[in-house]
Amino acid sequence: MTQQEPGRTAADPDTAGTLPRTPAERSRTFTSILVNTALANITTSYLWFALTFWLYLETRNVIATGVVGGAYMLLIALSSVSFGTFVDRCRKLAVMRFAAGFSLVMFALSGVMFLLTPAASLLDLGRPWFWSFTLVILVGAVVENMRNIALSTTVTILIEPDRRANANGLVGMVQGLMFIVTSLLSGLSVGLLGMGWTIVVALVLTAAAFAHLLTLRMPEEVRVAATDAHGGFDLRGSFTAVLAISGLFALILFSTFNNFIGGVYMALMDPYGLEMFSVEMWGAVFAVGSTGFIIGGALIGKFGLGANPLRTLLLAVAAMGVLGAVFTLREWAWLYILGIWLYLVLVPFVEAAEQTVIQRVVPLPKQGRVFGFAMAFESAAAPVTAFLIAPIAQFWIIPYARSAEGSAVLAPLLGEGTSRGIALVFLVAGIIMIAAALLAFLTPVYRRVSASYAEAPAEAKAAG
Repeated sequence: MTQQEPGRTAADPDTAGTLPRTPAERSRTFTSILVNTALANITTSYLWFALTFWLYLETRNVIATGVVGGAYMLLIALSSVSFGTFVDRCRKLAVMRFAAGFSLVMFALSGVMFLLTPAASLLDLGRPWFWSFTLVILVGAVVENMRNIALSTTVTILIEPDRRANANGLVGMVQGLMFIVTSLLSGLSVGLLGMGWTIVVALVLTAAAFAHLLTLRMPEEVRVAATDAHGGFDLRGSFTAVLAISGLFALILFSTFNNFIGGVYMALMDPYGLEMFSVEMWGAVFAVGSTGFIIGGALIGKFGLGANPLRTLLLAVAAMGVLGAVFTLREWAWLYILGIWLYLVLVPFVEAAEQTVIQRVVPLPKQGRVFGFAMAFESAAAPVTAFLIAPIAQFWIIPYARSAEGSAVLAPLLGEGTSRGIALVFLVAGIIMIAAALLAFLTPVYRRVSASYAEAPAEAKAAG
């Protein structure tokens, strides 16, 4: 049966065609959107990784990388509620197109600043040029994250409920590909081409993604879904939507705590790797480790997340804590690479589990704000840790570990090497992560969220 939807006109190319489409046709549309988002994420991460590598190599200062990484997460935290509100109030493809165009403008501006500003001024942390240049790239990268919120809602629109966990696994595979390509290319690009040509490459790829996005259509969304979102920053509506689902706020809180530990890795993983490898080699090493993302996403795409995604999430977090505690016990390249690979195999399970729960228990008209609220809350944790741990590591832990006294104390546990101070931080963070995950299994919240997830299909069937 075919019919024209209310409000649809022949002049509206996004709604051309007939409805309803088959699940296979909707899945192909989702795949096209996913591929486009992958190209955009690869480009943003390519420039972001390159900026981090370039800053550390030019300054040899973990405070610089920690502050920049923390600032990125802080901007995401401050803007995600607005992004979620925007997604709920607008058509999803329109949101994606706006984000792509905005990022293109910001990256072009960063290229102009790099071209016109002397290198000595650009790398002086005490002058405004460094912070202005970094902020422009950060803002362009942060706004691109609006697309990820929109992508999560398109899973609900385009994918059948029993296949959403698998679709979220494919999103994890895309993230893995992003890390592989960007870590390898960013290291090579900074080492061989320099930061200027790296910006040029990012501009070309961003423009290509934007042009491709203009060709995509999603007729399932004839008009903006009815929503109770108000204004451009509906924090109250976001919070109300989260509280309406029993235990959902606690799930977000747990993910937030997990991101506190993630801030440690964000601040110190690149400095640890760059002390062990050249920038070109480190990019290649991280690319090899990032194949774990693809394996993890492929496993979810094939097998899903089980009957209770929340249980899968907690088990994955506990295993990540074990890996984080042991992968730098000795300054061995193979141990570091293997630890990164296994750690990244587990990351898609954590991300996909949270998304799958939200997609099932939260109504579509509220999902943008719930995803935005979750992103804001969780992203706010990592900057706190990064801002705290970077100066503590730089001024106290690393110097102590490299001193004769500190080296003698740490050698039995962590061996010898130039990065034993960073290894000590990783060890403590991993132990905390293990304890938090195991304790979460004992909480009433775990049982409530698990029950809500299990009851959602029956309620939807009854409503239908």
